[in-house]
Amino acid sequence: MAAVTNATPLISLDAVVIDTETTGLDPRKARVIEAAAVRIVAGQIAEKRAFQSYVNPREPIPAFSTAVHGIDNEKVATAPAFGSMWPAFRDYIGSAVVIGHTLGFDLAILQQECRRAGVSWEAPRALDTQHLAQLVDPRRAGNSLEELAAWLGVTVGKRHSALGDAITTAEVFRALLPKLRDSGIRTYAEAAQACRTLTNALDRQFRAGWVTPDAIVDRDSAARMLDRIDSYPYRHRIRDVMSTPPKVIASDRTLGEALSELIRGRISSLYVAPPGVARERLPAFAAGIITERDILRALAIEGEGALKLGIEQFMSRPLRTIASDAFVYRAIGRMSRLKIRHLGVIDESGFLTGAVSARDLLRLRAEEAVSLGDEIDEADTVPALGAAWAKLPHVSASLLTEGLSARDVAAIISRELGALTRQAAVIAERRMVEAGDGDPPCPYVVTVLGSAGRGESLLAMDQDNAIVFADGEPDGAEDKWFARLGKHVADILDEVGVPYCKGGVMASNAQWRGSVATWQSRIAEWITRSRPQDLLSVDIFFDMRGVYGQLGLADALWRAAFDAAKGQSGFAKLLADAAGQVERGLGLFGRIRTKKGRIDLKRAGLFGIVSTARVLAIQHHVLERATPARLAGVRALDIGGDADIDALIEAQATFLELILSQQLDDIEQGRPATNTVAVKALTGRERERLQSALQAVRHLDALTRELLFRH
Repeated sequence: MAAVTNATPLISLDAVVIDTETTGLDPRKARVIEAAAVRIVAGQIAEKRAFQSYVNPREPIPAFSTAVHGIDNEKVATAPAFGSMWPAFRDYIGSAVVIGHTLGFDLAILQQECRRAGVSWEAPRALDTQHLAQLVDPRRAGNSLEELAAWLGVTVGKRHSALGDAITTAEVFRALLPKLRDSGIRTYAEAAQACRTLTNALDRQFRAGWVTPDAIVDRDSAARMLDRIDSYPYRHRIRDVMSTPPKVIASDRTLGEALSELIRGRISSLYVAPPGVARERLPAFAAGIITERDILRALAIEGEGALKLGIEQFMSRPLRTIASDAFVYRAIGRMSRLKIRHLGVIDESGFLTGAVSARDLLRLRAEEAVSLGDEIDEADTVPALGAAWAKLPHVSASLLTEGLSARDVAAIISRELGALTRQAAVIAERRMVEAGDGDPPCPYVVTVLGSAGRGESLLAMDQDNAIVFADGEPDGAEDKWFARLGKHVADILDEVGVPYCKGGVMASNAQWRGSVATWQSRIAEWITRSRPQDLLSVDIFFDMRGVYGQLGLADALWRAAFDAAKGQSGFAKLLADAAGQVERGLGLFGRIRTKKGRIDLKRAGLFGIVSTARVLAIQHHVLERATPARLAGVRALDIGGDADIDALIEAQATFLELILSQQLDDIEQGRPATNTVAVKALTGRERERLQSALQAVRHLDALTRELLFRH
């Protein structure tokens, strides 16, 4: 079973659901007479691999107890004693999260039995379905297993048999997940922390000998302290290590000619261009690859005569590729998963721009966390996708410990959010085919917007995505197909742990999908608007980055939008007005303003810096996505404000660092990640940096207007 962290989404939780039948209801005196368990793996109940055993209590079973569960003295006469049964039951549970209904009773009686048998007992991480149901609907009058099953539409199995009740409880748990998600409870830690708030109300149960089942056992922090991640693959991008320009040979050449090219260039591979395709601008989908190993393999099979044979019969196709701005850890993971030694490097339009080989990456030592990206790419079910996504907080914390800047960690989070969205689209496409909707009606691209597009996502995120397709009219056949696809993508992301966008910026909504022509009309219409309220959320379109499909469609549209908006100062001003003003983060005498001890650093600064950089980039045609790159591009225009721009770049770095550190701490404690920071927990140096950063954004509106109209 997959390891569970505090950040594991409930939908991806690998768990064991248990139940016991006993001789009575007092856990201090009652004895176990049946124990059963069933696993939940990748969201599915593994009934065929269930555990069930009767237990001989070594004392008579009371008649009133037999009347409930039907287990009498004869049925357990040849059964093992608890001490003999326990090792197998304990091994079946392992380190998994344990789930049960009124689980405090089962844990208490198991603990007592272990004491009697003289065997070790360790309280597991656990969740109680009764508590989870109370979180979802505190006003429900009845929370028995039968009542919850009826409420949730679950068929009740054989009641008062340990295995039957365990299976029913497992079904109840799965049925509760959407309701928990709607209540803002998505991860194991969030569920356990929320359940702990119920223990005071249920205190009488625990005084009667029950065990509190929902305590968070922190097994992540020690592992995080021990894990050491080589940060080089996370600091550098493929463009830093790739070979350029790409070496290309025509497909009608021989192996001997290819070998000569390899020796002359001291390289290990060549791209292969089909007839009629320009070698200088080779699209990756049309290319193949021939490597030195391919040639050696051909010589071993065919002898020297192989050198006279054509390349085509020995080359590999399709070419496996990676984007030039991807981080190095993704190339390491991809090569490891595919068991290959070469990747083609592509630009945003899908054309080959270089090559990267295992030889280029030989000096980079990849630890386990490097596989994060490819685990997302390999996930073919929603629970598997959620399990891979749950590793992100741990990787982020480890990288911060290694000294990586919060800005660099944010770029990695953004890349993985893009990968998550891409894989959600893959699964969504498959769902469409399985539902009889057929293949995509035309080429298209799924894009991410906002912080994911800029490379600045942190861990308190929601969805911002759009779809661009080649042809079709609003509400036409193509649009309806992509509407269904967008709905699937949004639902999958929400299940995995990336909530629906509260502002509706999702391709499932009509205004965030459309054909190229539809988008072009929208852009032209935006620029002619005269009221800020007409441009709400429009600004994040200019952060667009394609993540799945025909990526060139997204890049061309993004560039066209910048071209259309260039010099349109009225439009840029309206975008700035639509973004709203920055909340005041400093009060009298420079004191930090807080609410319940925290300050929202997104509202008090980060959002304002991002908006300023974006509108200035749009106005002055700075074709960049990342906020620091946009500000640096504006500074390079020599229009003034250099000191203010430098201060904003530094302030953004401070905000990102403080927010990310707080988010990691909150996630570890079972609190949902937000953009608020507990000021009292900051060190003196951190408070000074925060005050300087807040000072840098105090007059942001005036600076924005000043630089908008300079040339």
